Amino acid sequence: MARIPHMASFFLFLTELSFGQREVTVQKGPLFRAEGYPVSIGCNVTGYKGPSEQHFQWSVHLSTAPDRKVQIVSTKDATFTYAIYSQQVQNREIYIERVHGDSVVLHISKLQTKDSGEYECDTPNTDGKYFGSYSANTNLIVISDTLSATMSSQTLRKDEGEPLELTCEATKATAQHTHLSVTWYLMQDGAKSQALEIISLSRDFMLIPGPLYKERFAAGDVRLDKLGAATFRLSIGSLQPSDQGQLFCEATEWIQDPDETWTCIAKKQTGQTVLWVQPAARDFEVNITTKSTFIMGKPLELICLAVGSGRDPQLQGFWFFNGAEMAVIDAGGVLVLKNDYKGRASQGQLQVSKLSPKAFSLQIFAAGPEDEGAYSCAVAEVASALMGSRQVLQRKQSPESHVYLRKPAARNVVVSAEDRQQAVWEGEALAFLCKADGAESLLSVSWWHIPQGQTQPEFVAGMGQDGTVQLGAAYGKPSNHSNVRLRLEKRDWNTFQLEVTSTAVTDSGIYECRVSERTQNQARELSWTQKMSVTVKSLQSSLHVNLMSRQPQVKVTNPFDLSCIVAAGYANLKVPLTVTWQFQQTGSQVIHQLIRITHDGTIEWGDAPSQFHRKTKVSQSPLHSQLLIHDATEEEAGVYQCQVEVYGRNSLRTDGPARASAISHPLRIAVTLPESKLKVNSSSQVQEISINANTDVECSILSQSTGNLRLAVSWYFSPVSTNNASWLRILEMDQTNVVKYGDEFHTPWGKQKFHAEKVSQDLFQLHILSVGDSDQGTYRCSVQEWLLSANGAWHKLGEETSGRTELKLRPTGSQVRISRVYLTGNATEHREVAMLCSLESPGSSASLFSVSWYRRRENSRSEMLVHLQHDGLLEYDEEGLQSPLSCYRSSPADFVLKLHRVEMGDAGMYWCRVTEWQLRGTPSHWVSQASDESQNVILTVLPSEPTFLSRICSSAPLLYFIFICLFLVFTLLLISLLCLYRKARKLSALSLNAQKDKALWVELTGARDRPTGRKEEEEEGNWI
Repeated sequence: MARIPHMASFFLFLTELSFGQREVTVQKGPLFRAEGYPVSIGCNVTGYKGPSEQHFQWSVHLSTAPDRKVQIVSTKDATFTYAIYSQQVQNREIYIERVHGDSVVLHISKLQTKDSGEYECDTPNTDGKYFGSYSANTNLIVISDTLSATMSSQTLRKDEGEPLELTCEATKATAQHTHLSVTWYLMQDGAKSQALEIISLSRDFMLIPGPLYKERFAAGDVRLDKLGAATFRLSIGSLQPSDQGQLFCEATEWIQDPDETWTCIAKKQTGQTVLWVQPAARDFEVNITTKSTFIMGKPLELICLAVGSGRDPQLQGFWFFNGAEMAVIDAGGVLVLKNDYKGRASQGQLQVSKLSPKAFSLQIFAAGPEDEGAYSCAVAEVASALMGSRQVLQRKQSPESHVYLRKPAARNVVVSAEDRQQAVWEGEALAFLCKADGAESLLSVSWWHIPQGQTQPEFVAGMGQDGTVQLGAAYGKPSNHSNVRLRLEKRDWNTFQLEVTSTAVTDSGIYECRVSERTQNQARELSWTQKMSVTVKSLQSSLHVNLMSRQPQVKVTNPFDLSCIVAAGYANLKVPLTVTWQFQQTGSQVIHQLIRITHDGTIEWGDAPSQFHRKTKVSQSPLHSQLLIHDATEEEAGVYQCQVEVYGRNSLRTDGPARASAISHPLRIAVTLPESKLKVNSSSQVQEISINANTDVECSILSQSTGNLRLAVSWYFSPVSTNNASWLRILEMDQTNVVKYGDEFHTPWGKQKFHAEKVSQDLFQLHILSVGDSDQGTYRCSVQEWLLSANGAWHKLGEETSGRTELKLRPTGSQVRISRVYLTGNATEHREVAMLCSLESPGSSASLFSVSWYRRRENSRSEMLVHLQHDGLLEYDEEGLQSPLSCYRSSPADFVLKLHRVEMGDAGMYWCRVTEWQLRGTPSHWVSQASDESQNVILTVLPSEPTFLSRICSSAPLLYFIFICLFLVFTLLLISLLCLYRKARKLSALSLNAQKDKALWVELTGARDRPTGRKEEEEEGNWI
């Protein structure tokens, strides 16, 4: 305790150090400490960098070896300690206490003389570079313990009110300047109790009384005097019983450190003096208080009070029933019960307690006939004696108090409904009160129910005189896995409450309350009856659901909401509702469950399309549910309905079915596109620019609709030759900024020449690079307004066309004039034909020419057939080409288009365009200077003169006739060949038979000329 102000002062000093560089500080020395006592030395580091928790290492240069540094303990390294201190560090006799991350205290629990020396606190570097001090030293000097405190041990016996004087000798022989403090202590209950401070003389020579002796010190009853240099006397003018115990004296030696803080360096206690104080006897009286009668089963309490005893007496209490001892409770509150009452106390039926030093209580919580009789109590004043025994100073007995059991009397019973409600809604709680008048007694009750349309009563519930509750068969079982819905309570000795927590329609009818009373001396039970009729109304009978919307016609991307309003006669009951939203999409026969908000607050998504999940919000109040859908699309158009299910008020704790349900009328929501507010600048203009210059054609938006809208811009071009009769689509920038070129411009040349740009939300431009003669004409833009719905679908709201911009070329010094274009001969089918395009003059020698040939057939658009570039390269357009062709320059001023095999489909209108090119710029490149387009020449293809074969092929009947004739000829030829083949086979067979006959005849002739035997004759006979 003495080290606390010392350490606090030390750390207060450390906080005053400046920051900027590392500095380690320790408590200023020298520090004088007594041998055998602990020491604590603080160390702090400031101005450091790195982690907030710094490490510390303690070392010492002992006085016996000042040149040798001995390592004691470290917060960083467990192996830092030298062997001389390792055992003390392991036993926590030396340890480091971390006060903060940058401050610690070194504790040595028991100093020895050899511990004197210079102690060093070191902090390892965490700064990255060395700057400042990393260690600090202080000197510790261990001096001998010269303090002594003595007092002769003795045992004193005193009477209450006598004086007491005790003396204590305290001396010291320390060479340093130290102070002494002396304190007297009292232990009231032996060595196990905490010592109480009586009075002390501080090191500053001030008298300080203990907390329990302040009043007596102020009155002069307790004193501490210093007699001479080393004698201290305790004086108590008038002893009290609370002064009894062991008294001793404690001396403490203090020294002032260089930082001007006082530290305890030694402490000694004297032997103990045992003091016995005999209390003075005081006269008192004993009274007992209780009621003269009690009701069976009700609590019975008796109070025994000692009147007139002194302050803080030690009293024992005794209880008697009909002259026999029941219980004893001593001065310390220890209770001893007799055998007959131990069982009742263990069951919680009886309790004996000490309410105050002068009051004792006897409680019987459920009194019965066996508790009727005479009660008395006795109180004895005791005092502590030797060996822990107690001496009885005096004992007083109270007069007897007779307690009787109250007898029953005639009663009246009243039955009423709580809140006077005889008609309730289904699911609402219904509470009955049954009250009996008369004298207080133990009553029992039973409730009966006669349902509507029946005459036989059903047992509902009952409560016996002992409080036991019995429920009827129809009410004692849980319903729908819920708790029992019936509760019977006793609100007072004569008032009983029956509560049906959740009523059903079947609970309507007449309820009867029967109150009964029986005592132990009565042969039969007395009872009184009263009835009451109630009605339970069905929730379904008044449930109605309405569905409405403020926006049955909704624009795409706009929100819309629907309100489901519940109307019921029991709106004030706040019954739990489950609301289910249903949806049938337009054109579909399937009804989807959109979302379901259950009565317990759970939200369940149904099988509706998934887009509802991210754009639907539901808010709900007791009788109102609102469905809000953001960013409406055509997919949300359809019929909506809401279904409401009503549950009982206790359904949050159960899983019971709905008590009522209703569905609203269908409400159709139509989702339409908003009206377009698109307007485009329709004014026309003319641009005249130099050839090969760049230009921009603007498309300006005057107004457009608001919302998630995009614009698609298409650029169109009408050449001069068509006189705005036909428009060619150059390119289109759609609503997603994707650029698509038209068929005529979907070429590298077209993609290089034309570029589209969105300059701002209201301005689009078409950039035309290196304008040539073929780019002259009229340009316009077409703007489409598109709306992006939440489902990612695009909807076209409107389309506007801009005014026309006519593009003309300024005249140049060069001019190209086509004098004529003509056919070199008649065009006959399958023959060759040539067309000639002639210039008025071949131009200068620095000019080159390119020519393009075009054709427009009947009911067809114009098309480029071939392009002879200025460098001689040919570019064909194979689409629509019916016959092979060639293009060449026959002379400086003549260009020829030759169709090598004319077909009938090549008939049409042909013309040519000639462009003059010259080298311009640095570096030089070919630039178009001027161009001219010829008049049209009509190519008529005559059919060729028919040949014999062509005539045959051109006549279908003749062709069929020839085919049939050839078929008949081939058939006759085939039949002839078959006949010849058969005839040849017959001739071959006849020839073979003739040869066989001839050979047989020759053989028979030879046989007749040869001699034969009998056997040969037989064989010949066989042949014949």
